[in-house]
Amino acid sequence: MILNTQPGCAFDNIVVYLTTMDKLDTLAALAANLTDILSAEDRYQRLLDVLHKAIPYDAATLLRVQGDTLIPLAAKGLTPDAMGREYSRQMYPRLDIICGSTEPVLFSKDSPLPDPFDGLLIKDPGASHQIHACLGCPLFVGQQLVGVLTADALAPGAFDHLPLQFLKTVASMAGAQMQTADLLTALEKKAERNGQIATDLMQDMLLQKGRKILGKSKAMEDLRREIELVAKSDFTILVLGETGVGKELVTRAIHNHSHRKNKPLLYLNCAALPESLAESELFGHVKGAFTGADNDRTGKFELANTGTLFLDEIGELSLGIQAKILRVIQEGEIQRLGSEKMIHVDVRLLAATNRNLAMEVTAGRFRADLYHRLNVYPLTVPALRERKDDIAILAGFFAERSMTRLGLGAVRIGKEALQLLHRYNWPGNVRELENIISRSVLKASSESNHKDIILIQPNHLAGDLGAAIYTNPAPSTPPLPEAFNKISLRDELKSYQIRLINSALEKNNGNWSAAARDLDMNRSNLHNLATRLGIRRKRAHHTKNG
Repeated sequence: MILNTQPGCAFDNIVVYLTTMDKLDTLAALAANLTDILSAEDRYQRLLDVLHKAIPYDAATLLRVQGDTLIPLAAKGLTPDAMGREYSRQMYPRLDIICGSTEPVLFSKDSPLPDPFDGLLIKDPGASHQIHACLGCPLFVGQQLVGVLTADALAPGAFDHLPLQFLKTVASMAGAQMQTADLLTALEKKAERNGQIATDLMQDMLLQKGRKILGKSKAMEDLRREIELVAKSDFTILVLGETGVGKELVTRAIHNHSHRKNKPLLYLNCAALPESLAESELFGHVKGAFTGADNDRTGKFELANTGTLFLDEIGELSLGIQAKILRVIQEGEIQRLGSEKMIHVDVRLLAATNRNLAMEVTAGRFRADLYHRLNVYPLTVPALRERKDDIAILAGFFAERSMTRLGLGAVRIGKEALQLLHRYNWPGNVRELENIISRSVLKASSESNHKDIILIQPNHLAGDLGAAIYTNPAPSTPPLPEAFNKISLRDELKSYQIRLINSALEKNNGNWSAAARDLDMNRSNLHNLATRLGIRRKRAHHTKNG
């Protein structure tokens, strides 16, 4: 033990008042604290309570070292305001001496150095220089100083009987207590964050539950009926359709109408999964199964037990992985990579692909037996060009969502803009429509001048749908709604082209190059089109007479 230079505090002739049983009981209690599940505050307070059985203090504190400042974590026997203070090493030399030591420090009862807790003892509040016995223990984790434990007593010789080795052990265990508390606090914070993430995911799932498949076309009404019918079974479902049609939304709807709706729905995009990781991701692995497998890992099938697993783009998986998925469907068993143990799982499998799996089977890229297992009840999501009656509904939904995300006022879609949306053939389907509406809302908002209503006009769509303005609809495009069949398409297109070009020219003060850029056209092509439509002749005449 390091002593202050003041006389009268040598430990060479210690009279041992602390019995062996007292020491063992105290150390046992400290050890028990390390394994108990306690909050940091409770852990620190219990540490001081346990020490009081062996160290006859009138006041004790546990302080954390933060640079040159000591912050109280727990106190016993001090007035409440002691916990609201911060103790600087520069202002309190006794604390500085303790922090600079590697062993417990017992200060002489005659030391002239001020005690940081003078006047703060509950037994003698407000009194100055009344603390006669002062003991301090630096607390280390490894070689790093993390805290200080202090004990004060009004009786001058209160700590003279304490063995040095006992105090060293106490200090070591107190440091371990702080480390344990810090680790648990960090884990609690991480768990809280993960819990929040889980909550957000659950909220997202609830929002998805509340989302209906939009559309009133016959194709979508038929699809909804199919979903409600097949959801009641536990059949494996294969959802087919082009990219962007909404296959994931269909699988969510199947899950949400099933008896597993309160169980997890897990999603895995097989196209984004490297082949080297696919087996581990799906079935899990045990520690040491391959280089880098430092821990056991639970796969998606096991995590989805009693729930639903949605494998998007299943046609991208290798034949070897396909064979293992077939076993899960047939036997309800999985085997973690590197393990010989079979694990039973109860999972409903939903799969989706934009590939023609029948052709993939013929080409040898997809297992025929798995295809037939998946194809128990196929559902085909129609392309957007096959349900153009739903475009206005979908466009309104996406416009409203963009309005909310951007914090805008009311957003409306003009009649001519809707007509243009109906003419387009939508190779990217609903996803493309969502992207185009999002961009058009942003463009329209930049020109709104803070008006109450933001109106989407054809020029806001021109960059995306420019080609649709100058070409007739594709032969495979179904007839337009009745309201559009009453108008000559050729006359309507010509009239619209004239209005759109004139609008672009007026916006750019007659600058043809700038107008061409706005219309996403080559300047020479714009000149040629304007000549055919008679726009250049009229504008030239207007300029000459103006």
